[in-house]
Amino acid sequence: QVQVVESGGGLVQPGGSLRLSCAASGSIFRFYFMGWYRQAPGKARELVAGITLGGSTNYADSVKGRFTISRDNVNNTVVLQMNSLKPEDTAVYYCKATSSIPPWSDYWGQGTQVTVSS
Repeated sequence: QVQVVESGGGLVQPGGSLRLSCAASGSIFRFYFMGWYRQAPGKARELVAGITLGGSTNYADSVKGRFTISRDNVNNTVVLQMNSLKPEDTAVYYCKATSSIPPWSDYWGQGTQVTVSS
């Protein structure tokens, strides 16, 4: 049974930094894709940043230059370093891990709250 567990959310002032961590376990295979999504109240869930097994990354335009995603393929962990945080970054952040074998299932964490406020 695959489990995805996030940690590191919290309350931070505008301009501050937070580091989110995610660990995926329960699979003998590495995950092809690991990424962070977020969902603000009344809005759809959106991709924030993702990284493939080979290290290719993609970011939402709104976070480019401020957020950095990295992963440890051996331990199936992914980290999102968030700098220069803005109030509009406030949301529940979810980690997703996508299997590298058919049917390429998606596994989601329970989410962690990030609040940017003075």
